[in-house]
Amino acid sequence: MATRQTMTAGRVLVAPSVLLLFAWMLAPLARTLYFSTLHYNLIDGSAPSFLGFQNYIDFLSDPNFIDSLVNTLVLVISVLLISVVGGIFVALLMDQDVVGLNVLRLMVIAPFFVMPTVSALVWKNLLMNPESGFFLWITKSLHLPAPVWFTNWPMLSVILIVSWEWLPFASLILLTSLQSLDLEQKEAAELDGAGAIPYFFYIVLPHMARAITVVILIETIFLLGVFAEILVTTNGGPGDATTNITFLVYKEALLDFDVGGASAGGIVAVVIANIAAIFLMRVIGKNLEA
Repeated sequence: MATRQTMTAGRVLVAPSVLLLFAWMLAPLARTLYFSTLHYNLIDGSAPSFLGFQNYIDFLSDPNFIDSLVNTLVLVISVLLISVVGGIFVALLMDQDVVGLNVLRLMVIAPFFVMPTVSALVWKNLLMNPESGFFLWITKSLHLPAPVWFTNWPMLSVILIVSWEWLPFASLILLTSLQSLDLEQKEAAELDGAGAIPYFFYIVLPHMARAITVVILIETIFLLGVFAEILVTTNGGPGDATTNITFLVYKEALLDFDVGGASAGGIVAVVIANIAAIFLMRVIGKNLEA
């Protein structure tokens, strides 16, 4: 058991890295807060002038903000559903004793280590290409209408790409939880005559609850900042069909050259992310303390 002296020594030793981390985080945040109160546009050539909260009012009253907020929620919720449900299914498959299981696990986790930009380009040019994509070949083989993914179903296309990236992460975490299940519980369920479905819902799923909570918590924080997949596939379109809050801030900064408005949008995005994190920690995170 740690004594008061060892705990104090530990805090002293950790303090420099914590202070460095805070400086690394707070310095750009403070700079962004400063720019968010200015009229600072790189095109008009005028000197920066103080506006107060006007950039926040303009950003929040922009009609594109509501659309981007809805797109963000749709993207996050859809990817969470696909990755968690699909992750449970994949984890159950990988938990079986089959030949080449180690190779199978390596193949499942491999997409998680591919850069989002590369993964999105592979999906766009090799799988969803409307002229030579793999999905086009499948539909032609089945004599079905050829889908134009990024034109007809832009948000669905982005959701599939992002889900493919996060499914391996969820599968690995859930598989780790599944393999920690006590075999005596399974043997007791078999002796009591429990079938596969009751065994899954009453034993396996409750056992994986904490791992599912971790997956939801981590994925939500990262999914709120999805950007690269949208940039290289739909560029936020058609129109604003796939523009989330992160991409809206990008358009304010690098397309409209409005540093002040983009800074205000960045602060709004940080506030939304923190609200989501606090909500998850208080509501869903209670499972971690159980």
